[in-house]
Amino acid sequence: MKAAVWYGAKDVRVQEVVEPKATAGKVKIKTAWAGICGSDLHAYHIGFGVQVNGPHPLSKEEAPLTLGHEFAGTVVEVGAGVAGIQAGDRVAVEPLIYCGHCDYCKKGRYNQCESFGFVGLNANGGFAEYVIVDPYMVHKLPDAVSLEEGALVEPTAVAMQAVRQSRLKVGDKVAIFGAGPIGLLTLLAAKAAGASEIVMVDVSEERLAKAKELGAAYIVNAATEDTVPAIMSLTGGVEIAYEAAGAQPTFSNAISVLKKGGELMVIAAFTKPVELDMSLVMIKELNVTSTLAYRHVFPEVINLMASGQLDVKNVITKKIELSQIVDEGLELLIKDKSQAKILVNTQG
Repeated sequence: MKAAVWYGAKDVRVQEVVEPKATAGKVKIKTAWAGICGSDLHAYHIGFGVQVNGPHPLSKEEAPLTLGHEFAGTVVEVGAGVAGIQAGDRVAVEPLIYCGHCDYCKKGRYNQCESFGFVGLNANGGFAEYVIVDPYMVHKLPDAVSLEEGALVEPTAVAMQAVRQSRLKVGDKVAIFGAGPIGLLTLLAAKAAGASEIVMVDVSEERLAKAKELGAAYIVNAATEDTVPAIMSLTGGVEIAYEAAGAQPTFSNAISVLKKGGELMVIAAFTKPVELDMSLVMIKELNVTSTLAYRHVFPEVINLMASGQLDVKNVITKKIELSQIVDEGLELLIKDKSQAKILVNTQG
């Protein structure tokens, strides 16, 4: 089968690999669509996050690895001992790898497992024609949710988890820094949770236009406007700021636009340390927190998609074939800031 395999920074190869089989306790999925995530960009451009220097303790796999953790498809084979899943099921995959036995897993916080990992970074992932996963990762899709939307369940779960874990209350004003896929999905999740006014901040006019289309009350182009005064003028300050850009300027600006008693929720993966003005945090009695991935949220996201309360289709800006993943995906997303979510046809 064809797969997009990571060998190192700037070295992802679409090549023929051995098609896997569903062994006992495993599920084989014929993938349909897979989204390119910021984590995939970090892996490709700087070599960040991929399993190297030995196999992962749970997956027993290491690089070279097939990338891709946002994907959906159809079950084609189940191994011995698998119950409740059968060939023909349309599914989205929750790609978290966890042990189920450590203290964090026993408390239900499996996204903080001591051996935490991701399919697609710490095990072979979804940028392939077929993939093998554990049954606990499989979530069936209702007829009302397409396989394309199914590929967006994972990033939507990231946004939903951030909103659920934040202190957002109905009527609160919100600022979101970063209008990439996660930022746009956070916009949808915050709207669904009752935010009254949402300000979206980015440097791309195209992405800001998309945010406006999705329901942002205000947009601020940080490349042409002084962000903090602009947001304060528009809103008088916000109760919640979501940091989905992962940079020092956006982090600092997010702190600055919070009202007293407000909260900064960090969603982005920062690749280097940032400075925090603790005097400002103290004076304003701010809460600064973060989330890692998600837990116990996939079913809710799928139900909200099926009911139409979360319409994620407009976040998709481009569809490509697996053979195009490097030039028209991993490279393009760095160069073309008009792009939000690029979906890969893994059978193409």
